[in-house]
Amino acid sequence: MTASFDPGRTRDTIRLRVPAALRADASGEPQPRPQPQPQAQAQAQAERKGGRDRYLDLLRALALARVMLYHNFGWFWLPLVFPSMGVMFALAGSLMARSLSRPALGVIRGRLRRLLPPMWLFGSVLIALQILDGWGPQSEGHPTWWWSKLAFWILPLSTPPYGEDLAGFQHVEPTWATQIIVPLWYLRAYLWYVLLSPLLLRALRRFPVATLSAPLATVIVMNAFLVDQEFVYSRVWETANDFATFGACWILGMAHQEGLLKKIPQYVLPSVAPLIMVAGLWYLQTRPVDPTVATDIEAWPIAQALWSFGFVAILLHVSPSWDRWPRPLERWNGLISLLNSRAVSIYLWHQVALVVAIPLIDPLWSVPFFYDNLQWLLASQWFTLLVAIPLLGLLVLAFGWVEDVAGKRSPRLFPYPRRPRGRRRAAD
Repeated sequence: MTASFDPGRTRDTIRLRVPAALRADASGEPQPRPQPQPQAQAQAQAERKGGRDRYLDLLRALALARVMLYHNFGWFWLPLVFPSMGVMFALAGSLMARSLSRPALGVIRGRLRRLLPPMWLFGSVLIALQILDGWGPQSEGHPTWWWSKLAFWILPLSTPPYGEDLAGFQHVEPTWATQIIVPLWYLRAYLWYVLLSPLLLRALRRFPVATLSAPLATVIVMNAFLVDQEFVYSRVWETANDFATFGACWILGMAHQEGLLKKIPQYVLPSVAPLIMVAGLWYLQTRPVDPTVATDIEAWPIAQALWSFGFVAILLHVSPSWDRWPRPLERWNGLISLLNSRAVSIYLWHQVALVVAIPLIDPLWSVPFFYDNLQWLLASQWFTLLVAIPLLGLLVLAFGWVEDVAGKRSPRLFPYPRRPRGRRRAAD
């Protein structure tokens, strides 16, 4: 029995088996392009928005490098060339504003989870070393107060306690703990900014100019009119002063994330920001200081607040929002990504590396070859930095993994990106 041929059925079969694009090419008839579904468009847009901004990563890496250079050399002009603290607070404020699209309590809990474990690990090592060096409840004469202050190592709402004058290990200065504790003021201020960010963001949306101006007005009032009061050097004053000094930078970062800076005319920020910086520089030059010593802006909160605010405003105005590296910077992708992945650990441990480098260098003075030929090298601060950098690398290898655990990622000893070029999924 012979089957009958049905042309219509055959055409239907061909349509089912041949893709539409090939059918269009064969027929010569133009076919409309398939439009992406609204859900797919929204998902793609969310992925682009949630990706890393390479420009901000570059600023954070430069800020970390500048901090270490400043703590090693003490050059007064470094905070003028690049005010790292203002930049770091502005970047953190921008990221915090982006995260607050989610429920505020969960965001705050997530930020604390990422911040506190690295500090707890740092504190456990530092407290153990201080106890070995003779620090304890009886060292300050107030055992109960000593134990209660240890709570600031758990939640740094105020400066955690430390031994200001210890016996000192071999070749280590008695003030080693005071030197190592220096970076913790940043974590204290950061914690307060995180806790108050929901209120700051709400105020910024309703009263942008007043909210931006309030920290600058506060730091001016505190340091111009209240500086002679008895409570100046109290814990409350210290915390409030640091909060006010860099509060405008944090809020400026939030304003950048909210798109408020784009709503003002393009000429305003480049015109006003330099005037604010000049005001800070003028205030700095009018301070009564030793004429034989260069004036350091970090010793004067008003000058630092104004200079940092103007500098950060210009950086955020320029902000190109790179989702990919420009070609000249592609070669630095690995290093910059590594610095950003271990930013908290690098900031916490860099002072340890600088302090430990000194007793490692000192014995070389007893070696005849070094003493006769390389005294200039042993006395150079560049040599101290050269020794401290690999030490910092070892410390980050030993303790940096806690940042991965805090961020709910698989712990890695060396989070160097496998693909040095192109777009990659980076750790937040």
